Amino acid sequence: MSEVYIDPSPANFQSFKDLPRDTPINMLNLLLYREKAEYPEGHEHAGKGWSGKEAYKEYGRTSGPIFARVGGRILWRGRFETMVTGPEVRQWHNGFIAHYPNAGAFFEMIKDPDYQLAVVNRTAALVDSRLIRFAPGSVGEGFA
Repeated sequence: MSEVYIDPSPANFQSFKDLPRDTPINMLNLLLYREKAEYPEGHEHAGKGWSGKEAYKEYGRTSGPIFARVGGRILWRGRFETMVTGPEVRQWHNGFIAHYPNAGAFFEMIKDPDYQLAVVNRTAALVDSRLIRFAPGSVGEGFA
């Protein structure tokens, strides 16, 4: 699989921005860590020899308080085991679903100056990712 994604494309981000901002959202995050984190030259963590997983933990540590302040919470978290439906060549290390009270809270988080410093850790940590927005639905016994 040759295409990798760390940040949204302008078109995808515009689609996100065009959706309602005042309704709850759930964001599915799929993560594939780098073997070794890749920080920009001169960054405080460059040269520490961190793994991608360690750099992502730093992202969580530094962005977590901002995520909580805007009303975010983790609904589900899991460790990848195998691809059942999808390309066999794509594996993920971890995944989680983050809930935001509304899309405005997500925008508040990503515009926060401290978050903008923290997100460098995410970029350094990941070789590939997916961030997929869902509107919360009802839960129960059926699939539909």
